[in-house]
Amino acid sequence: MQRTIEKLAHERGVLEETLQRQMEGLTSIAGELEGLDARLKPSPESAPRKGLFSGAPPAFEIRDLLSQTIGQTRTLAETCRVLLDTVSHLAQARDREWDALGNNHLAMIFKSMEWRVDGLAAAYNDVASMARTFTLLQDQLGRLSAALAEKHNPSPVDVAGLLEPLRDWRYERFENRHRGPGEEIRRKQEAFLAFFRSGGAILDLGCGRGEFLELLRDRGFQGEGVDLNAQMIRLCRDKGLEARKADILEALAGTSDGSLDGIFSSQVIEHVSAAHLERLIELAFAKLAPGGTVVLETINPASVFALVQVYFLDLSHRLPVHPLALRFLLESAGFSDVRIIYGNGLDEEMLRPLPPADERTAILNDDIDRLNRLLYASPEYAAVGRKN
Repeated sequence: MQRTIEKLAHERGVLEETLQRQMEGLTSIAGELEGLDARLKPSPESAPRKGLFSGAPPAFEIRDLLSQTIGQTRTLAETCRVLLDTVSHLAQARDREWDALGNNHLAMIFKSMEWRVDGLAAAYNDVASMARTFTLLQDQLGRLSAALAEKHNPSPVDVAGLLEPLRDWRYERFENRHRGPGEEIRRKQEAFLAFFRSGGAILDLGCGRGEFLELLRDRGFQGEGVDLNAQMIRLCRDKGLEARKADILEALAGTSDGSLDGIFSSQVIEHVSAAHLERLIELAFAKLAPGGTVVLETINPASVFALVQVYFLDLSHRLPVHPLALRFLLESAGFSDVRIIYGNGLDEEMLRPLPPADERTAILNDDIDRLNRLLYASPEYAAVGRKN
């Protein structure tokens, strides 16, 4: 919007300069007409009048002056017409600029309101999460207090158990603030349902707040979630979802071979090491039934914007996974028909091409397209593989 306002201000400035030049031209023509008029009038020093043209210039000079006057009058009329057009265009340009300024002001007001609403929603989620954490800590402190009252020294595990809810609560706050609203996440993930058998048994590794589990439940799938964050598991269970606290590798290893129709994981594999990821993919192939599908969604490191603004935002991220590397790992584990599916691009962030003009502009626009593909490619992608 700021660029649009600057462009409109520039257009208005050009029209104002044009109008100023035309006004100066009009003043010049008026001055010339005044000079011609003075020459047509009788000279004050001439003899007393004895006829119509006594004291006036000769007839041939009068004709020449009248011809010049007529020509200048026509020029004056044409200049006035052009001047009126310029004034009209200037008025329209000013209207467009004022409209843009007004819309920008309103947009800033609404954006400010949106930020405040988002801030209130985040604060509400933080308070709700804090209340759950305090309830849990109160229960654990009660048990420790009872143990001390009976003169039983608490074990290091008991003491460490007090810190875990605080760590889980802190990451839940981070998710609430930077992951996005649940409605938005569900809208993005809904497309992944098409890759799974209708009504099949789907395991969600790193289920988080349970957005995909909600989609599975609402569409008649048998969904179960696994996450190491106890706060997230409580959120899922509060929604009536099947979820349990466990390490995703241990949970997958403990599942019977060939018992799953699908495995789903969103924004998880960037949190694990390369060896951990390879083992996860090997286990996924073993646990899926023939015809089963694995869907692994993650941040796209081939997008500089995503790498800088999304990946490095989360300090718990350990490994950016290139889409071609993930595709290779899935194919090496035995998956077939492996596809890489990219999310929506970042059109609003992209550099704008120049209006077509010549060959140099075409070359520059081609370079801009290349730069956009590097900087603003889709911030996320999913690798989909099928077990035959």
